[in-house]
Amino acid sequence: MPVTAEDLSVPAAELTIVGHYDKVAGYATRRAGGSPSWLLLWTEAGAGLVEQGGVSCEVGPGDLVVLGSGVAQHYRVPAGAGRWRFWWVHFQPRATWAAWLGPYARGDGLHLVAGVPAIVHERIGRAFERALQDSRWTPDAPAPDAPVPGEARVPAVVVGGPARELVMGAVEEALVLATASARPVGARRGEEGDERVRRVLAIIAAEPGAPHSVASLARAVALSPSRFAHLFAEETGQTPMQSVRQARVRHAAGLLEVTDLDVGQVAAASGFVSPFHFSRAFRREYGLPPRDYRARVRPVTG
Repeated sequence: MPVTAEDLSVPAAELTIVGHYDKVAGYATRRAGGSPSWLLLWTEAGAGLVEQGGVSCEVGPGDLVVLGSGVAQHYRVPAGAGRWRFWWVHFQPRATWAAWLGPYARGDGLHLVAGVPAIVHERIGRAFERALQDSRWTPDAPAPDAPVPGEARVPAVVVGGPARELVMGAVEEALVLATASARPVGARRGEEGDERVRRVLAIIAAEPGAPHSVASLARAVALSPSRFAHLFAEETGQTPMQSVRQARVRHAAGLLEVTDLDVGQVAAASGFVSPFHFSRAFRREYGLPPRDYRARVRPVTG
């Protein structure tokens, strides 16, 4: 299949790009070195074949794929499919998004949220329409015209500022709607996992900085600590305290992104007993110390 110069382009990591394609057989994009940005694909109609590293999946209407950065990727209209109509967004994820995408991980940075219920498709579509419109927003801009059905949409690049925050808010809405309404692939107990484990995950996510322990979480779902720990590990692949630590680190990342709290205050607000333990856990999760992370996501502007 032919690959155009556009298809070979690698978006810069700091750019947020929103686009909508309606491609026919023969369309393909291949990035042998992956992309420095993350990529979201939301299929409206037709079919696509998405490969990242050693993982592949065929997607159809109501399927959302999120590809992590830095891994070889190849997506295309598969043989036998007439077309593929889809929204796409290149972005850098907010720290909190990892918790929503985690249950849908398939390996090599590929996340598949399959079979999103039809009842939320229209709302997800409106979120992406708004993302495209907001990509060009300025305080004095007139309200954009409603999109014309069937009209091609020109991709938009957002570098920063209020427009980027509006776009990211719309993308976040689409992610929340999709991940909250779909069923994770490979749930081990029923179609959606054990209700008690889901309840504990919700407790951890709601207040990651609380003094959680295996015993306190077990009491919340009326299980013995040993039975709870076994069930939790069976369902999630992690121990309860590993999940707590991960939630605390992600909460801390959000505080580093949007507040001016110093590292010690962030550590305390996120439930860590000391800045040292916090820095060590944060580096393990994100690959760099908290101060360096803040400097990266909040560059100083003159």
